[in-house]
Amino acid sequence: MTSVESPSRPAAPPLAVVISTGILALAGLAASIYLTIAHYAGAQVLACVSNSAINCELVTTSAQSHFLGMPVSVLGLGYFIVAVAIYSPWAWRSSIRSVHLSRVGFAIAGMCFVLWLITAELVIIRKICLWCSAVHVIAFLLFALTVTTAPALLSRLDDSA
Repeated sequence: MTSVESPSRPAAPPLAVVISTGILALAGLAASIYLTIAHYAGAQVLACVSNSAINCELVTTSAQSHFLGMPVSVLGLGYFIVAVAIYSPWAWRSSIRSVHLSRVGFAIAGMCFVLWLITAELVIIRKICLWCSAVHVIAFLLFALTVTTAPALLSRLDDSA
């Protein structure tokens, strides 16, 4: 079997998608935990080079490091806590359509926020943070896997209804 299947549930995406999104969500959670610790402990704990293009401390302490009064690292932490749940094997196997639609909406919202953060780094701050970039890449990969998998998955849910 190439997908996670159960006789009582519609077929899930290929096992590789389920495993890779789970690993990506956990990696994003780990990086977000690290960035949140660095936010509260002080940017000096960030293991990041500082040169003409890269400066994690400048990025993580800039005005753009807060959104609606909340540190972006905390928002990322919340995002990846939810991501671990919605990218779990149990969520992928769910026969509830709204679970899969929520995953798509969540991935789109996350990607929109990432695009804003990248714009802030490149245009406003003019420095990049490698840790932040790792989180951005993870969010992009989750987005790409979600939107490429969703049509077939939702179609199978429609067919089984």
